[in-house]
Amino acid sequence: MNLTDKLAILADAAKYDASCASSGANKRDSSKTGGIGSTEGMGICHSYTPDGRCVSLLKILLTNFCVFDCAYCVNRVSSNVRRARFTPEEVVTLTLDFYKRNYIEGLFLSSGIIRSGDYTMEQMVEVARSLREDHRFAGYIHLKTIPDAAPELLAAAGRYADRLSINIELPTEAGMTALAPEKTHAGIHGAMGELKWRIDEDKDARRVKRQAVTVRRVKAPRFAPAGQSTQMIVGADSADDRSILETSNRMYGTYRMRRVYYSAFSPIPDAAKNLPLQSPPLLREHRLYQADWLLRFYGFDVDEITPDAAKAEDVDAETPGMLDLDVDPKLAWALRNPTRFPVDINRAPREMLLRVPGLGTRNVERIISARPHGALRLDDLARLRVPLKKIMPFVITPGHHPRQRLDDPARLRAELAPQPRQASLF
Repeated sequence: MNLTDKLAILADAAKYDASCASSGANKRDSSKTGGIGSTEGMGICHSYTPDGRCVSLLKILLTNFCVFDCAYCVNRVSSNVRRARFTPEEVVTLTLDFYKRNYIEGLFLSSGIIRSGDYTMEQMVEVARSLREDHRFAGYIHLKTIPDAAPELLAAAGRYADRLSINIELPTEAGMTALAPEKTHAGIHGAMGELKWRIDEDKDARRVKRQAVTVRRVKAPRFAPAGQSTQMIVGADSADDRSILETSNRMYGTYRMRRVYYSAFSPIPDAAKNLPLQSPPLLREHRLYQADWLLRFYGFDVDEITPDAAKAEDVDAETPGMLDLDVDPKLAWALRNPTRFPVDINRAPREMLLRVPGLGTRNVERIISARPHGALRLDDLARLRVPLKKIMPFVITPGHHPRQRLDDPARLRAELAPQPRQASLF
């Protein structure tokens, strides 16, 4: 099989990996070292997948062979798909060729499990090592690591890669047992803990070096400077959105995860009987990302975003434990808590401004920076690029009060929810 055919198969097989963002990478440029590649600067061309996602990395699998038989995976051992496998040298060649053509800014490399976790991890580490040491490649490298690989291999991967990730796969242990019995959350969490420990150890060592007065500074390689991320499948099992967000929240707190990615389950050929026949609505994936953002940057907790299903009066969604698909999670919270509003734009603390529907973190910082110069009115907020239509029912400014609009949350919801659109027939 020639290299082009392998690329067609293994790039297509990698499309289910959503966690390929290069955000958080350490700034690095090879222009002064005689190498090639960069994680910044001009000249990076982006390609777009059919569903609109922007991909600036060469995103491939080392191989789509796999010894595991996870029911939801198209590359499982029992799947009847065309198989291919790259050698480490072929991946290095492709990465360098694509970069020189300005197609990519780096490499995202994942793989099925061949022979064993250690053998597969050795092959992936060799790709990263060759790029860094043999070719002085300074671009971004993201390795999808193997949970049961030896700690020494995880350590080697972190010395060469900007970011490492280990897929949590499914949000609950019950789902894992039913659909991927050869994997366990305990093993996955153990590997995540190993990466966290090594990342923290590297940061502590660097902090000590900065504080010490030395005659000569030796710049040691950093360990996974962009941290670690993970991905879970949404809709393959019966886990509700509350369970998904609880799992994400624990990983953010326990392992200081940089990102949790959510991937809507896609039906696969020859699917097992215990899998759903169709994908969950993509809007569910979108709402989970919005809720994830509220957990990370807006001070919300899981109980506020998805109220306890036992308290029926607190649940507006059709299904308890699920996010409302009609409105975004912050607006849904505001409509459930009308007594917390209206908020005085000129006096409210930052924490409460962040809970106003329509106000993002950047808007809030602009408002707080502008308040010392005088009372802000609606015209001032418009100049700060604040979405007035969305915030007006929830704020007070000189000359504006929402009056009784908050007394009828159902009517306000109808006003603010996006209007339904006729589905296309083509």
